[in-house]
Amino acid sequence: MFSPSSLRSAAAAALAVTVCYAVPAMAQEGSGSGEVRRIDAAAGKITIKHGPISALDLPAITLVYQIEQALLAGLQPGDKVRFTARRVNGQYVVVEISK
Repeated sequence: MFSPSSLRSAAAAALAVTVCYAVPAMAQEGSGSGEVRRIDAAAGKITIKHGPISALDLPAITLVYQIEQALLAGLQPGDKVRFTARRVNGQYVVVEISK
Protein backbone atom coordinates (compact mmCIF):
# COMPACT_ATOMS: atom_id res chain seq x y z
CA MET A 1 0.00 0.00 0.00
CA PHE A 2 0.94 3.64 -0.16
CA SER A 3 2.41 5.33 2.88
CA PRO A 4 0.71 8.46 4.26
CA SER A 5 3.73 10.59 3.30
CA SER A 6 3.66 9.40 -0.33
CA LEU A 7 -0.09 10.13 -0.53
CA ARG A 8 0.53 13.65 0.85
CA SER A 9 3.30 14.18 -1.70
CA ALA A 10 1.05 13.04 -4.55
CA ALA A 11 -1.78 15.28 -3.35
CA ALA A 12 0.58 18.27 -3.07
CA ALA A 13 1.89 17.68 -6.59
CA ALA A 14 -1.64 17.43 -7.99
CA LEU A 15 -2.61 20.66 -6.21
CA ALA A 16 0.47 22.46 -7.55
CA VAL A 17 -0.36 21.46 -11.12
CA THR A 18 -3.97 22.59 -10.67
CA VAL A 19 -2.89 25.99 -9.31
CA CYS A 20 -0.52 26.53 -12.24
CA TYR A 21 -3.36 26.12 -14.70
CA ALA A 22 -5.95 28.05 -12.67
CA VAL A 23 -3.94 31.28 -12.24
CA PRO A 24 -4.15 33.65 -15.22
CA ALA A 25 -0.93 34.91 -16.79
CA MET A 26 0.50 37.99 -15.13
CA ALA A 27 1.24 41.02 -17.25
CA GLN A 28 4.86 42.08 -17.48
CA GLU A 29 5.57 45.81 -17.29
CA GLY A 30 8.67 47.89 -17.98
CA SER A 31 9.76 51.43 -18.75
CA GLY A 32 12.02 52.82 -21.44
CA SER A 33 12.88 55.86 -23.48
CA GLY A 34 13.13 56.34 -27.20
CA GLU A 35 11.97 58.17 -30.28
CA VAL A 36 8.53 58.09 -31.85
CA ARG A 37 8.90 56.88 -35.44
CA ARG A 38 5.29 56.54 -36.56
CA ILE A 39 1.78 57.10 -35.23
CA ASP A 40 -1.35 55.38 -36.54
CA ALA A 41 -4.08 56.98 -34.42
CA ALA A 42 -6.90 55.27 -36.30
CA ALA A 43 -5.45 51.84 -35.47
CA GLY A 44 -4.33 52.81 -31.96
CA LYS A 45 -0.66 52.08 -32.69
CA ILE A 46 2.64 53.85 -32.13
CA THR A 47 6.08 52.82 -33.38
CA ILE A 48 8.94 53.60 -30.98
CA LYS A 49 12.67 53.09 -31.48
CA HIS A 50 14.08 52.46 -28.00
CA GLY A 51 16.90 50.96 -26.00
CA PRO A 52 16.69 47.66 -24.13
CA ILE A 53 13.83 47.11 -21.67
CA SER A 54 15.01 44.27 -19.46
CA ALA A 55 11.71 43.93 -17.57
CA LEU A 56 10.06 42.98 -20.87
CA ASP A 57 13.04 40.98 -22.18
CA LEU A 58 13.31 43.39 -25.12
CA PRO A 59 16.61 44.32 -26.78
CA ALA A 60 17.17 47.73 -28.36
CA ILE A 61 14.56 47.64 -31.11
CA THR A 62 12.01 49.56 -33.14
CA LEU A 63 8.64 48.13 -32.14
CA VAL A 64 4.97 48.79 -32.84
CA TYR A 65 2.93 49.12 -29.64
CA GLN A 66 -0.79 49.33 -29.09
CA ILE A 67 -1.86 52.57 -27.39
CA GLU A 68 -5.08 54.32 -26.39
CA GLN A 69 -5.83 57.24 -28.70
CA ALA A 70 -6.04 59.65 -25.74
CA LEU A 71 -2.34 59.02 -24.98
CA LEU A 72 -1.36 60.11 -28.49
CA ALA A 73 -2.45 63.74 -27.97
CA GLY A 74 0.44 66.10 -28.67
CA LEU A 75 2.80 63.37 -29.93
CA GLN A 76 4.36 63.31 -33.36
CA PRO A 77 7.12 61.40 -35.15
CA GLY A 78 10.56 62.54 -34.00
CA ASP A 79 9.50 63.23 -30.39
CA LYS A 80 11.77 61.87 -27.67
CA VAL A 81 9.60 60.04 -25.11
CA ARG A 82 9.65 58.08 -21.89
CA PHE A 83 7.04 55.35 -21.67
CA THR A 84 5.77 52.39 -19.71
CA ALA A 85 4.58 49.33 -21.57
CA ARG A 86 2.96 46.05 -20.63
CA ARG A 87 3.05 42.67 -22.31
CA VAL A 88 -0.20 40.77 -21.93
CA ASN A 89 -0.73 37.55 -23.86
CA GLY A 90 2.12 38.43 -26.22
CA GLN A 91 0.83 41.94 -27.02
CA TYR A 92 2.81 45.09 -26.16
CA VAL A 93 0.72 48.03 -24.96
CA VAL A 94 1.92 51.52 -23.97
CA VAL A 95 0.10 52.46 -20.76
CA GLU A 96 1.95 55.74 -20.02
CA ILE A 97 3.93 58.08 -22.25
CA SER A 98 5.45 61.57 -21.90
CA LYS A 99 7.80 63.85 -23.82
